[in-house]
Amino acid sequence: MASEYQAHRCISSCILLLVGAVLLLSAGTGSSASCYKRIFTFGDSIIDTGNFVQLIGHNPSPIKEPPYGMTFFHHPTGRICDGRVLIDFYAEAFGLPLIPPNLPDENSGLFPGGANFAVFAATALPPEYFRYKWNHTVPGSSCLSKQIGWFQDMLHRLAPGDATKTVLSESLIALGEIGGNDYNFWLLSHRPRDVAYQFIPDVVSIIINTTQVLINLGAKTIMIPGNFPIGCVPAYLEAFRTNNHADYDEFHCLKWFNDFSMRHNQALSNEISRLRAQHPGVKLIYADYFGAAMEIFKNPHKFGQYVMLDRPFPLITPYMVRSLICSIVLRWHAGIGDPLLACCGGKGYGDGKLCDKDAILRGDPANFASWDGIHMTEKTYRAIADRVLHGQFAKPPLLYSC
Repeated sequence: MASEYQAHRCISSCILLLVGAVLLLSAGTGSSASCYKRIFTFGDSIIDTGNFVQLIGHNPSPIKEPPYGMTFFHHPTGRICDGRVLIDFYAEAFGLPLIPPNLPDENSGLFPGGANFAVFAATALPPEYFRYKWNHTVPGSSCLSKQIGWFQDMLHRLAPGDATKTVLSESLIALGEIGGNDYNFWLLSHRPRDVAYQFIPDVVSIIINTTQVLINLGAKTIMIPGNFPIGCVPAYLEAFRTNNHADYDEFHCLKWFNDFSMRHNQALSNEISRLRAQHPGVKLIYADYFGAAMEIFKNPHKFGQYVMLDRPFPLITPYMVRSLICSIVLRWHAGIGDPLLACCGGKGYGDGKLCDKDAILRGDPANFASWDGIHMTEKTYRAIADRVLHGQFAKPPLLYSC
């Protein structure tokens, strides 16, 4: 009898949780479904949804193979993650389909819900900046200016003339995260770290100049994220491991690198404030990815959740609740264990192995913050997106920006 009572109690709790979640999703999604008609995004591997794999054609790459994509899509999609990335959660929150990469359909796609121009390994500054000024070669070529060029080509094809301003006035622009690789490629090559401080004004300048270009084209809402706490990234912890306890903060992250990220973010935030004052009719939203991510490193065990299957809800109406309760199984994912340990491959604790089809997973990605030592898991991206959409890490919270 006791076990039967516990079972009924568990089922009842699950149903209550499900009803609450459905009502919240219904209210949240319904209210924002017509908020933005499209989302256009620029950036690097943090939000690339397939442009890089299009660029490399038939050349092999680990991200074309499992375990990439295992959590949500159940197959590789070109995302450098086990599942969804930040922009996927933003699209879902606004009732839009997942934003497709631009390059596979750049000459024919209609992109009714927007397009993603982000590319793995992209930098804010062009490769020539590093080559001629610093005698440094960066591996990517799809820098921010090239992505903006693709974007303008798409606009000329789909919305020529005055139609461009109409399209962009109804759209959300996510400009980044971009700029992280400008520092990563230098720092992880063990070049003199203090030199990287000299990149900050130039990286921030090109982001702000690009924002001005988008405003001139007609954009009315632009979200500009800052950099992540790179001192908590497993690849950095492995590359710069030290026995000096003073190099680490109370969360076991490397102080110097987090301080560096904060310096970039402060410079970027200051320039956004300056540009905002010049364009009172434009919403420029600074997204504090650093602060949102640090919530996970500070309290990893608080990030448990009930997961309803592996698929997002569609636009939910009240009459659907009954069938959803009957058909959906709730699965509890515990909080994140060690947020400084990568789930796939190495890039943490010294083994240095890559995440590829031969890698051994350390467990369920839902229990990890880092996917492959550089990029985060779907679990982490969901948590960051939630705090940008609803919480204190964007002003205004993104979901209420229109």
